[in-house]
Amino acid sequence: MSTCGERAISIIGFIGSVFSPWYRWSGRKNPDNHCCINVATYGKGGRWTMTDRGSSALRQTEDTFTVGPSAMHWDGTSLVIDINEVSVPHCDRVRGTVKIHPKGVTDVEVPLHDSGSHVWRPFAPTSDIEVSLNKSGWQWTGHGYFDANFGTSALEDDFSYWTWGRFPVSGGTACFYDATRRDVSDDLAVSLMFNDDGSVAPMEAPPKLKFNRSLWAVRRETRGDAGVRPRQTKMMLDAPFYTRAGVRTQINGQVSDGVHEALDLNRFASPLIKPMLAVKVPRRPGWTF
Repeated sequence: MSTCGERAISIIGFIGSVFSPWYRWSGRKNPDNHCCINVATYGKGGRWTMTDRGSSALRQTEDTFTVGPSAMHWDGTSLVIDINEVSVPHCDRVRGTVKIHPKGVTDVEVPLHDSGSHVWRPFAPTSDIEVSLNKSGWQWTGHGYFDANFGTSALEDDFSYWTWGRFPVSGGTACFYDATRRDVSDDLAVSLMFNDDGSVAPMEAPPKLKFNRSLWAVRRETRGDAGVRPRQTKMMLDAPFYTRAGVRTQINGQVSDGVHEALDLNRFASPLIKPMLAVKVPRRPGWTF
């Protein structure tokens, strides 16, 4: 998110794209054949790109992840992302470079399900970001975040609902992961404080606080001090089953503007959602380097 709060960007690399209808329709048998680098920009001139590509587009080394025309590269100190994608439905090119500079890299992995089928790896919750894209006004700096999720089963098979929030605070970043797990009696409730140096400490979870539903009426809640009502400060992504937004809450007396996501997996599991997603996620199986 930019320092001024007017612009934001989200970049996700997928192998076995969990939100791809093509991957679901394929039976999820070959994740390498459904990969992408999803780029979404938020603010004036914001764009959306998410192209489902085949295995010929995928290349990996120890420090580089390439999908077709775009790539992520770890240079030893920073994550450098070279973007060359086409937005939907605008059909214009989103091209440029984004650099994530971690203040500290953690060594933490967090299981999200008792079976071990889902793991969260928060590499660098406190980072600086540099954005330079091929659009006027899309050259900015701000605060960023770098993590990964790994899974061996479909999200909708193991969860019915989850929320995630990342909130900068003095000296680091507070992260909250809450989820309703299917066929498990207890809900997931993770509250961690990530210090700027990469060290991590469990924190006493503030109470859950409900706030306004999204435009698609997705239920939203996050953590914060008792008596505080979180509020959306920037609308980012609003879908029938998923919402991402800039949200303001208060944590241990500190007001924080962070990024929040809510995911209704009962809705996502509906077969009606997949054809809708196919419009936003085009399939391009062939690629030649």
